[in-house]
Amino acid sequence: MLMRRIAAGFGISLLVTACSGNLENVETTAPAATAVSPEFSRYWYTGQAELSRYRLQQNRYDDIHPGEAVLVFVTEDFLPTKQVKIEGGETDETPTSVLKMNQIRRFTTGIYDYSINTSVFTPVAANQFPHTFKVVTSVQDWCGQTYTQLNLRGNKYQLEAHSYFQQEADQTASLEVVELEDELWTRLRLNPKNLPLGKLRIIPGTVAARLRHQPLRVEAASAELKPYRGVVFKPAQAGASLQAYTLTYPDTKRTLTIVFEQVFPYLIAGWEDTYDGQMRFGNQTYGSAKPLTTRAIRTTTLKSDYWQRHTRADTVLRQQLGATGFGR
Repeated sequence: MLMRRIAAGFGISLLVTACSGNLENVETTAPAATAVSPEFSRYWYTGQAELSRYRLQQNRYDDIHPGEAVLVFVTEDFLPTKQVKIEGGETDETPTSVLKMNQIRRFTTGIYDYSINTSVFTPVAANQFPHTFKVVTSVQDWCGQTYTQLNLRGNKYQLEAHSYFQQEADQTASLEVVELEDELWTRLRLNPKNLPLGKLRIIPGTVAARLRHQPLRVEAASAELKPYRGVVFKPAQAGASLQAYTLTYPDTKRTLTIVFEQVFPYLIAGWEDTYDGQMRFGNQTYGSAKPLTTRAIRTTTLKSDYWQRHTRADTVLRQQLGATGFGR
């Protein structure tokens, strides 16, 4: 049975092929518990993902390294308790629609390269599910791999982390349910009016924490939203207005700004992340205290059912996106 029971009562039923090997025509639907506009449904429930490619300049090892980032946004039907995408068949819990973001970064540092992937699963029905269900980040480089996962379990975020570094090794923790930096990306795509403003308590981004070798914990921050007045970032359509959402961490002296279009679908034009190069292992600190800025600038956006576009002939779509792997 392919989830037809979800569609009862609100009449939106669209077929989307799952991002899975042999599974075809798994139904995904707008959630009954939220008022989804026709505009939202036409954009996010038409069987395609939004793919955006960014030219990346990554802060690492007291230097700025060239690379590439890709943001993949797509809606999926998700099991809130098991916290996995449903793939058809019988289930003992009711799925709900999430907006998933995959953020992929690839960049080189001298002779070797990095590959970083973050996945965020945020419910579309924010009135029923006010918190993001799950965040996963993996980091691969020529030294080894690290893995971080946050799962919403009751009134806590359960943290599981693994690293090849002795000082980090294998970790588990229970964190207070507060705002997640990683969910800001999906929340602004759903509705930027719901972004947190002013002073807040937040769990920092999993990528920044890993690259700086800082433990993931609740921190104090402040956030503001204002029109973007710079010249670095450009809207997809000439003349469109941009907004800048800025998150500042006073204790760790880090500032993240996400720039996005003011009107739906709130396409992300790029971001800047400024922090020093210090990395901490136990009682020892390495790297410079000089702040540098990671910057990602959007170059291309397209809509595609990319999970079906995996033949050699489909590389033409990769060329259209401009994706190379290392920002060439």
